[in-house]
Amino acid sequence: MLGCLYLSHLMKISYHPAGGYKKLFETCEEFAEPTPAQVTGEIPAWLHGSLLRLGPGLFEIGDEPFLHLFDGQALMHKFDLKAGHVTYYRKFIRTDAYVRALTEKRIVITEFGTAAYPDPCKNIFSRFFTYFQGIEVTDNCLVNVIPIGEDFYACTETNFITKVNPDTLETIKKVDLCNYVSINGATAHPHIEQDGTVYNIGNCFGKNLSLAYNIVKIPPSQKDKSDPIEKSKVVVQFPSSERFKPSYVHSFGMTEKYFVFVETPIKINLLKFLSCWSITGTNYMDCFESNDKMGTWFHLAAKHPGEYIGHKFRASAFNLFHHINCYEDQGFIVVDLCTWKGYEFVYNYLYLANLKQNWEEVKKTAMRAPQPEVRRYVLPLDIYREEPGKNMISLPYTTATAVMGSEGTVWLEPEVLFSAPRQAFEFPQINYRKHSGKDYTFAYGLGLNHFIPDRICKLNVKSKETWAWQEPDSYPSEPLFVQTPDAQGEDDGVLLSIVVNPGSTQHPAYLLILSATDLTEVARASVDVIIPVTFHGMFKA
Repeated sequence: MLGCLYLSHLMKISYHPAGGYKKLFETCEEFAEPTPAQVTGEIPAWLHGSLLRLGPGLFEIGDEPFLHLFDGQALMHKFDLKAGHVTYYRKFIRTDAYVRALTEKRIVITEFGTAAYPDPCKNIFSRFFTYFQGIEVTDNCLVNVIPIGEDFYACTETNFITKVNPDTLETIKKVDLCNYVSINGATAHPHIEQDGTVYNIGNCFGKNLSLAYNIVKIPPSQKDKSDPIEKSKVVVQFPSSERFKPSYVHSFGMTEKYFVFVETPIKINLLKFLSCWSITGTNYMDCFESNDKMGTWFHLAAKHPGEYIGHKFRASAFNLFHHINCYEDQGFIVVDLCTWKGYEFVYNYLYLANLKQNWEEVKKTAMRAPQPEVRRYVLPLDIYREEPGKNMISLPYTTATAVMGSEGTVWLEPEVLFSAPRQAFEFPQINYRKHSGKDYTFAYGLGLNHFIPDRICKLNVKSKETWAWQEPDSYPSEPLFVQTPDAQGEDDGVLLSIVVNPGSTQHPAYLLILSATDLTEVARASVDVIIPVTFHGMFKA
């Protein structure tokens, strides 16, 4: 066992010649009832609640495989912790995509990278009319689970979210956000304030049928017990850099007073989406394209009242999926991001055929992909106080720059907080309750080694020190931070991660509990099943 490693600069490179990671992408069965886990170590007495996680669990329907990492049908996982005992439970979410696929024994609704084809039993005329019944958007909510009011919803990135029971994992109902706000879809990464207010972002049709992006606000639990979603409203709108091609949006930033939206060169060709979807068997991935000339645009808006701030912040091209955190400081907004260099879409490399290759081939494929890097950008709020050509950033602790160029454009250059060849710090987490939108020191992440998750990482964003937990042939999930009740420091708490060790003859998967201070192991709760890859989740106390 390697356990916890202190890494002062670069991540130690590991190798996976046996290819055990392939087990992360194999179909599994749901459970009829919770199963007890075997606990080693001592679970903190204060740690009681449920770890809820989402990811794909069904990777084929009969002989038809799902092709992309984000296509498998949504499986919800739950580790219950109570009085030092742990149980594990999992259940497929009864989405329309899942139920209809099992009923018809074929892929019925198009997923992210897999197109659905018409029922072969229908004649040509039936198929023809089916084509023009409109685009059927997937409700396969496999990405994250979020609280809204007193309820919990599984979500993906379309307009559909699914209400679930966090205790039984039963599916309750599907909700179409389009019935409440002007939005074509929403991210699976909303921001949630202390009182339960939820903010999210998604593209929409703005003025003159141009594409735009709306920030949507969902209020907290209502005294009259009504559904907060029914009181959703748009608070501010961001313009799009291209009229009919919105950028792909996976997350956004929020400080105490501002929204931060990073518009990347990864575009959705809306015309292709609308015109070719059913006729040619197009899937979501087919509708993405890269704008190799626009670079990356940063947008700002005030929260109260919602008002767009028209500063022209520009940077070189990069992919962005996850914001780490952003905050205000002395007239500046500090924005920390997990980036991938360039304008080629990283999701092009996340087809299951790539991820399930032998290790040497996985590495070769990853060498062609964009390089990951943790970056800090700093945006000045008063862009007119300095002369053109001069760096406007006066914060003493960062090397990030912002320089006024022609026509009022502010060019941003980042400070690199972490970079190592083909080693990504991704799926970031912080002490969200205390430091979201505020100055902070520590970020936690999942270490991707040529896209294979093989370590849990901690990054000091001020000193750039890094730590990692790692064991041979073990594949963890995103680490979730849970603060101790009497916490004094920012990192007083534990990290929760699901780890899979496919080569183990006993207990090949377990809930891992690490000290968030130094990444030493506190306890683990092992089960005798393989747990497939999970993306995001939450701890419900």
